[in-house]
Amino acid sequence: MNDVVNIHPAVDNRVKPVAAAFSGGTLSCACSTHKVEVAVKGQCSHNHVCGCTKCWKPEGALFSQVAVVSRDNVSVIANEDKLAIVDSNATIQRHACKECGVHMYGRIENKEHPFCGLDFIHTERSNENGWAPPKFAAFVSSIIESGASPHNMGAVRARLVELGLPPYDCLSPALMDAIATHTANANGVLQ
Repeated sequence: MNDVVNIHPAVDNRVKPVAAAFSGGTLSCACSTHKVEVAVKGQCSHNHVCGCTKCWKPEGALFSQVAVVSRDNVSVIANEDKLAIVDSNATIQRHACKECGVHMYGRIENKEHPFCGLDFIHTERSNENGWAPPKFAAFVSSIIESGASPHNMGAVRARLVELGLPPYDCLSPALMDAIATHTANANGVLQ
């Protein structure tokens, strides 16, 4: 018997295509009433599945699904009083619903950080179709830290490749290049 490795509910049955001229949507927490709602204007970027232990994952998922949008395009439109920062010492200040635990958005306040100005969102918390789909898997080995079997990592990586999500144990090469470029510019290495 060949068991299929489940990665995340939003990608296990193949990723949905991006919609042309997508204008954004509303993210909602998992509460049955008085949901936290966050409006996001425009399309997301760098959508990916993430194996780190900090990102919110739906129950039973090996990975989270995370994308970024401009901070200026994110606004809480309902029940903001239910939000709290999960870990105030973390680089990404993840704002989660105090009742259901869903992370609604993550923000970097450190103005020196290469990703300052971008908010991290979970597009699967939206009912709108058309978000840019995940394109890669980040921090794949980190799922072991969440309890995944190290002996199953070959099958996990094979499933990610089958889904069109190249696996990395860091961010994608383009994002790693962006971080290195930011650091080099800040240190005066690049002119």
